[in-house]
Amino acid sequence: MAAHARMFGRFFDRQNSVTYLKKLCLNRNNQRLCSGATHKKNKLELGNSTLSAPNFNASLKTRPKEKRRPDNSLLPFSAILTDGFGRRHSYLRISLTEKCNLRCQYCMPEEGVKLTSRAQLLSTLEVLTLARLFVQEGVEKIRLTGGEPLIRPDVLDIISELRKLEGLKTIAVTTNGMNLARLLPKLKDAGLDLINISLDSLVPAKFEFIVRRKGFHKVMEGIDRAIEMGYNPVKVNCVVMRGLNEDELLDFVALTEKKPLEVRFIEYMPFDGNKWNFKKMVSYQEMLDHIRQQWPNLEKLQTGHSDTAKTFKVHGFKGQFGFITSMSDHFCGSCNRLRITADGSLKVCLFGNSEVSLRDVLRSGASDEELLQIIGGAVGKKKKQHAGMFSISQMKNRPMILIGG
Repeated sequence: MAAHARMFGRFFDRQNSVTYLKKLCLNRNNQRLCSGATHKKNKLELGNSTLSAPNFNASLKTRPKEKRRPDNSLLPFSAILTDGFGRRHSYLRISLTEKCNLRCQYCMPEEGVKLTSRAQLLSTLEVLTLARLFVQEGVEKIRLTGGEPLIRPDVLDIISELRKLEGLKTIAVTTNGMNLARLLPKLKDAGLDLINISLDSLVPAKFEFIVRRKGFHKVMEGIDRAIEMGYNPVKVNCVVMRGLNEDELLDFVALTEKKPLEVRFIEYMPFDGNKWNFKKMVSYQEMLDHIRQQWPNLEKLQTGHSDTAKTFKVHGFKGQFGFITSMSDHFCGSCNRLRITADGSLKVCLFGNSEVSLRDVLRSGASDEELLQIIGGAVGKKKKQHAGMFSISQMKNRPMILIGG
């Protein structure tokens, strides 16, 4: 305990951290630019923000040298990533881009969103620097999100470099699947472990209505290719909205009969610009009751302490299905997740509107120790749980695409 206290005092000076946090809180009114989401434009926008793979290690060496940090394996868990309620944050989600080649109704407005200028987005080196620090403190899983992460030109280089981080056990990606079939062999070679694919309808015309773009068959091709290449399970994320796709619940469960899929039904959540309405939300219990009418003897599967999904299986089916119950039955007490947005802001809660710009700290020339103080200060202020769904719907927050979904 004494060693733990000393470590806490050294790396987690709350008073100094909070003062620094106030100075660095994200200015939500920063000038933004509108832009399209084509692959070609992404290359132009991201061009100078990325570094080719051979330069990563050389660039990392230019950061100020630090004293060798004590071995965190001697501690129960890093004090930096442990909040005031004892939750240990070993899972980091990093958004690689704000851009997307779809316009999903629950994620962003039809006209798109104002995008952050290229210069204000995290560079490749900055992404890797932050990832290294979080892994050093105990993060074991990193998920790459967006926007659509697979339209970032250097995504393969980023995964390859993340794979070299000692202590990082899992690299995952959440994708809309549009480019997945084409990139999957290279993604696997780079070291990608897990894949989540968004798919909100099995009816092509309805798919196009929800995402406001064509591409259903590309997504299905990506799912099948992932199965062929040995990913098991391939997770399929489906946001369920009343009057739109709740009539497809049984069809999605039926997909798991012959394919090693884990379909995850996600309760419709409120974010800026998605016109959330309580009447559109289909609760976990309502979905489960409907599925049980078709398959009464469902098996509930055991899950890990920090898993977000309540998972079930139909006897004899290859795959399984689950529910993300953020609205009707939150799982804040076991939350182990942190998020970094594409413009470098740390969000300790998906539904919270407080942020701190790690990008600004990095670019100020701060040392690793100073960065860790800022991170520790933000994690330490994480609330016990998020507000109720009606409060969240009235609260100012980013659109989902600018958070990293």
